[in-house]
Amino acid sequence: MSARLLHPDEYELDARSSVDSQGSFNLDDADFESQIPPQPRRLLHRVPLLSRLFSSTYAGYRRIKPSRPLISSAPRSSCSRLLRRLCFYHNLIMGIMVALMVGSAILRPSYSNPPPQYATLRDAVDQSTDPGRGNVRHEKVFIAASLYDKSGDLAGGEWGSRVLQLVDLLGPDNVFLSIYENDSGEDGRSALRSLEEQVRCKKSIIFEEHLDLTTLPTVTIPGGETRIKRIEYLAEVRNRALKPLDEAQDHYDKLLYLNDVVFDPVDALQLLFSTNAADNDGIAQYRAACAVDFVNAFKFYDTYATRDLQGYSMGLPFFPWFSTAGNGHSRSDVLSERDAVRVRSCWGGMVAFDAQYFQKRNPAKTQPLPPPPPPTRFRAAHDLFWEASECCLVHADIQDAPSSSVDELTDTGIYMNPYVRVAYDSGTLSWLSTTRRFEKLYPFLHNVVNHLVGLPWSNPRREEIPGQRVQDTVWVPDNLDKGGGSFQVVDRLAGNDGFCGRRGLQVIVEHREEGQKGWENIAVPE
Repeated sequence: MSARLLHPDEYELDARSSVDSQGSFNLDDADFESQIPPQPRRLLHRVPLLSRLFSSTYAGYRRIKPSRPLISSAPRSSCSRLLRRLCFYHNLIMGIMVALMVGSAILRPSYSNPPPQYATLRDAVDQSTDPGRGNVRHEKVFIAASLYDKSGDLAGGEWGSRVLQLVDLLGPDNVFLSIYENDSGEDGRSALRSLEEQVRCKKSIIFEEHLDLTTLPTVTIPGGETRIKRIEYLAEVRNRALKPLDEAQDHYDKLLYLNDVVFDPVDALQLLFSTNAADNDGIAQYRAACAVDFVNAFKFYDTYATRDLQGYSMGLPFFPWFSTAGNGHSRSDVLSERDAVRVRSCWGGMVAFDAQYFQKRNPAKTQPLPPPPPPTRFRAAHDLFWEASECCLVHADIQDAPSSSVDELTDTGIYMNPYVRVAYDSGTLSWLSTTRRFEKLYPFLHNVVNHLVGLPWSNPRREEIPGQRVQDTVWVPDNLDKGGGSFQVVDRLAGNDGFCGRRGLQVIVEHREEGQKGWENIAVPE
């Protein structure tokens, strides 16, 4: 094993492009640009407009003015009249577009007028300096984060500062802060220890020099080599931040899981205490509530972990994010500007959970009930060539699955809250309040291009109902086969998480060379 295994969930809070983002949190290059299959790519090349929509580096046309003599002796031609007409229509179209943008931003801004409870909470924060001013019901909140912070810029910078502000707003007596960090080096350790000294609530701040990979489950890939699935690794480091819950004596009302995102601490309060509260006597009700994360001012990031109410994967990664596939409830909720957009899973860089699912549950002593289920934890999918984000699987484990059809789902208790937005750099975060105002211009174009490129992608397990007997194509190992096995159709009982996955396999690179990613794709056999 190498002296240093760099964290595969690597994120640093500096400027990044959509290309940079493909190797980090979006766990299997599921950032949308990496998912375009061969046929749609050819379509994009044939249609320049679509190609520009998918490109983050397109800089626009360069107009070159043709030289012409100072004095023209030739009479004006029909070509000149045609050019003048084209110029007129071009200017007219541009003027209409500008008018629509300005009118939309002023008269119909998107997600800029939240429900009343949001203003009430922000006023409570603004009108006091007392610790706990943002937690009027004194709810107990467990905050968890797993970090890779090689430079120390997270714990020692803006992220750490905002976490301290959030603890103060929640009230130090109401908070437990758990941070797990590994393989980050001396700068990361120093920054984390400095942050630890400033924390004024109960805490568990763990820095581990190297995560012992021998403790993680392995798989045997074709050829006989033993490897560790990438998702197994990511699930493990997330679970390390939840370990204090195993022995906790306190009962927590909410669990807030934070990525290395730039966030407004008041927005974190809104996610915790305002989501889906308007019709519930002002009390937030959810199993999970996710923020919406952005890798630039327009582009939604967590496509791999997010599924709509019927389990469909995402549409194009800009507003309204979801496609019209199936009943289209999630898309309709977004267009209705709901603060609780119904989904089957989400993440968005910051997630609030009902903490009961992650703590030991005691059955009532007066009734002969069966033992309660173990606390929910992050995990990986078990099939060799089937991958799913641990951030989707954890939602599959806390929701009530449909009994007969995914079409009957009307609410899972899991919501995405587009009023709460985070980013992976402060510059992007500063733009989000502006760019959201123009979002109502996008749905028509979003829908058209979704259909042109065939989104959402097909998932043969999306409609599976837990416990039903199904036929699936799975990889069956065979040591006597030169290829190590083959895909076969088998009968099995469906699990609760088929909607999360897709065909593929990613494994950890244990002996990483300079400039090499911490993970690699293993080709799916034919």
